[in-house]
Amino acid sequence: DNAYDPDVAARQLFIDMEDVNGTQCLTFTDNGAGMTPEKLHKMLSFGFCEKVEINGHKPVGHYGNGFKSGSMRLGKDAIVFTKNGKFMSIGFLSQTYLASLGAETVITPIVAFDTAEILVHTDDGKPSLQHITKYSIFKSKQELMEQFGKVPGRKGTRIVIYNIRRTKDGRPEFDFIDETDFKIPDDIIDEQAGKKFRRQDRQDYSPECDYSLRAYCSILYLNPKMQIILRGKKVKTQKIAKSLNNTERDVYKPQWLPRGVKITFGFSPQKNHYGIMMYHRNRLIKAYERVGPQLKPGRQGVGVIGVIQCDFLQPTHNKQDFDYTKEYRSTLSALGLKLTDYWLQKKGHTSLTRSNSPAIAPGPEEEEPAALKAAQQARPTFIRYCSYSKVR
Repeated sequence: DNAYDPDVAARQLFIDMEDVNGTQCLTFTDNGAGMTPEKLHKMLSFGFCEKVEINGHKPVGHYGNGFKSGSMRLGKDAIVFTKNGKFMSIGFLSQTYLASLGAETVITPIVAFDTAEILVHTDDGKPSLQHITKYSIFKSKQELMEQFGKVPGRKGTRIVIYNIRRTKDGRPEFDFIDETDFKIPDDIIDEQAGKKFRRQDRQDYSPECDYSLRAYCSILYLNPKMQIILRGKKVKTQKIAKSLNNTERDVYKPQWLPRGVKITFGFSPQKNHYGIMMYHRNRLIKAYERVGPQLKPGRQGVGVIGVIQCDFLQPTHNKQDFDYTKEYRSTLSALGLKLTDYWLQKKGHTSLTRSNSPAIAPGPEEEEPAALKAAQQARPTFIRYCSYSKVR
């Protein structure tokens, strides 16, 4: 996400699986602004974020924990290479390293070089370099410098994640068989949650974005501004609202909002893909969230997609969901009513009436029905595995 953010403004993000010194690694490389050693230190610190809006471009990241939690969910070890035109800096965040030291606190070795590849003098520069070459997969300064050559241009960042998470039977949690994609296998055990993880727990369908990184990246941003290249092939971005048929615009304006929020409703080209696409600061938080009649058995509301940017709601730290607040519940209830109105307008009153719609039972400030509450329980999606929120 931060490759997209205004302080970085990367034009391209490259995502790949590479063999680095005999080790299977996930790599994320961008051509953004890069970081100074000080910014890299802040990036590797917990809970630090100083992002601000620039020329109307609102940053996605604002918690300051995304890189740490996301990278450590993907693998046990991560090393960051970043250059800003003046410095070339390296940061090492590693569970294996901490375990080897028997450390009780988080230690992140950081070193910086100038553009002539001369180590910048600091009190802990040489010891940090020694620790990185001893405990990482890069065993010399030369091997480290080679990674900077893989960052296109004078500025940018490259993140290498290794010791990728595996299941109890030793399989990677990702399927790399498709040479142009990363996919979640059909059946994966989420050992941390202690439960079965099979893509996403949907009732009767599973959109490709639930298990395909390529499909997920194609709809990740409401208005794409950055090119994503996954395993050497460009991701074809899709503006969901412009792909719909028979579109109508509506406005959501509760009393607690100073201005109304636009909603676009329409019929999906793929009728089994339906629900609300909920974005925050241009970034997808919840995909195909069913509301109103879509929560009940039957065909009412099937095929209808709504698109809304919910900057007035607060996303959770992993950007997989929104905080379960009264405002969030009211929003889902209102969206259910508005989707019902759209369905009635397009399909006629014979198929559904608002008087028997499951969406109108609660008032906008009341608790939602049990069916709605059950439907909002946390469900694993591709974002759970791919929280790339600190790529710069």
